[in-house]
Amino acid sequence: MLANILLQIQEGAGVAVETAQAIVEPTVKSMNIMELALKGGWIMIVLAIISIVAVYIFVERYIALNKAAKEDKNFINNIKTYIHKGDLEGARSLTKNNDSPIGRMLDKGLIRIGRPLNDINQAVENVGKLEVARLENGVSLVGTIAGLGPSIGFLGTVTGMVIAFFDMANAGNNIDIQILSSGIYQAMVTTVGGLIVGIICNFLYSILVSKINKIVFLLEARTMEFMDLLHEPA
Repeated sequence: MLANILLQIQEGAGVAVETAQAIVEPTVKSMNIMELALKGGWIMIVLAIISIVAVYIFVERYIALNKAAKEDKNFINNIKTYIHKGDLEGARSLTKNNDSPIGRMLDKGLIRIGRPLNDINQAVENVGKLEVARLENGVSLVGTIAGLGPSIGFLGTVTGMVIAFFDMANAGNNIDIQILSSGIYQAMVTTVGGLIVGIICNFLYSILVSKINKIVFLLEARTMEFMDLLHEPA
C-alpha cells in the first residue's frame, strides 16, 4: 500500500516537472530576411524597386565608363605623326575608327584645322562637354536614390507608428503587445531598409563619380596635348 502511494507521488512529481518545463521554456521563433522584409509592408516594395533601378543604372554606367576610359597608348602619337606629315585624312581615319570620347574630340579638332586656334580649342571643348554629359547620364539618379532611400524608410517609420497608435486606440482597455507588433515591426524594418538602400546607393554613386572625374582629367590632358601639337611650328 505504501509502495503504491510512493509510486503515484513520483509519477505526479514527474508530470509536474514536465509541465513546469513546458511553461518556463518559451518557444523560440525564427524569422528569415524575406519574412522580416514583408513586415515592412508596401514601403519595402518601393525600396526594392528603387534599389533595382539604382543597381541597373550602376551596372550600365560602370560598363560604359570602363569602355570610355580605355585608351590606345599609341593613338595620340600616331595622330602626331600624321599631322607632322601633313596627312590630315590619315589622322582622321584614326579618329573615325576610334569609338571613344577622345577619338570624337580630336576628330572635331582635325576638322577645324586651318581655322584660328581659339576656334579649334572651343570646338574640341564643346565636344568634350557633350561627351561628359553622355557619361553622366543617369548617374545623378543614383545619387538621388541614395538620399531618397532613408527618407522613404522614415516615411515607413511614421506610418508604422501611426498604425500602432491607431490599433492602441481601437483596443481600448484590452491593449496587448501583439496588437502593437504589426505597426512597430513596420516602423523598425522600413527604417533599416531605407538606411541600407541609402548607404549602398551612396557607395555606388561615389564609384561612378570617381570614374567620371578620371575620364574628365584624361580628356583635358589629351586636349592640351592636341592643342600643343597645333602650336608647334610646321
